Amino acid sequence: MKVGYCVVNYSEKPVEEVVQLAAGKGYEAVEIPSYGDNGQIDSVDMLKGNNASNLRKMVEKYGLFISAVSNHADSLLVLGPYGVDTDSICPGTKEEKIKFGTESILRSAQLANALEVPVVIGFTGIENFGHICDWPYSKGWADEEARFVERYVPILDKFREYGVKLAFEPHPNNLIYDTWSAKRCIEIADNHPSLGINFDPANILVSGINPERFVYELGSWIFAVHAKDCEIVEHDLAKPGLMMQGEWGRPDRSYRLRIPGWGSVNWKGVITELYKAGYDYVISYEHEDTTMSRVDGLDKAIGYLKPLMIHAPYEGRNDKLFSM
Repeated sequence: MKVGYCVVNYSEKPVEEVVQLAAGKGYEAVEIPSYGDNGQIDSVDMLKGNNASNLRKMVEKYGLFISAVSNHADSLLVLGPYGVDTDSICPGTKEEKIKFGTESILRSAQLANALEVPVVIGFTGIENFGHICDWPYSKGWADEEARFVERYVPILDKFREYGVKLAFEPHPNNLIYDTWSAKRCIEIADNHPSLGINFDPANILVSGINPERFVYELGSWIFAVHAKDCEIVEHDLAKPGLMMQGEWGRPDRSYRLRIPGWGSVNWKGVITELYKAGYDYVISYEHEDTTMSRVDGLDKAIGYLKPLMIHAPYEGRNDKLFSM
């Protein structure tokens, strides 16, 4: 396994500057953005001429490689929500937003193909997350699933043509948000070979799910991993519960997104389960910790994660005391 870095942690800096910074700290790969207005990569421009090849060579010049392409923002619009919720991503009608999201995620697949990167990461989105409750409309969730099959299976077919995987990141306010919904979407997409999961243990833990169990259940469908921690703040938990509203940085949150090692995720257990499940790729550090600077995170995350990486399987032992 290798430790990677999400370059959008410094979205105001040029990509090469962030790549050089990550390489100097010991990171081994980078995840790059492809959604609109990300401040670093213009996917339309990147698909012209030799631009994609030049980007890949620039990253390799610093001894790193591109592990994944991120389309978290635009991909949301394939299923919604629509209206004012997503006007900051794409203003317009529902139909215009669906078209925008679909074209953007397909362009990300093209870019990943051009960069020789195996996976694109995104969100499923959902038109009405309130359908997790079967009242007052008991068929609401089934309707959301039908829209997923209708809109995403053709997208997945195009991903297969490009030789690229689409890894959905489970997250509240998305059709895929927990273990059950992840497995269900794989099922209704008929186990599509291009459909998988980007595992972010913080998003899993904040939903009350055991991250190690999630890895055990999803196993070979995990195509990418984010290194983000979540601190369950016990002295604040009793009042609001886990699903607390409000700004990420408010001091009384019942959970806080943290850098790896500063939260409640059992990283040794998570990394062990990932490796047992056959995952031997990149764990990309994503900074969303409002308690410390990005410089703090840049230094602390690599120092914590790198010694935990598993580089080779158990080679076996056969003697009078132990045989395996």
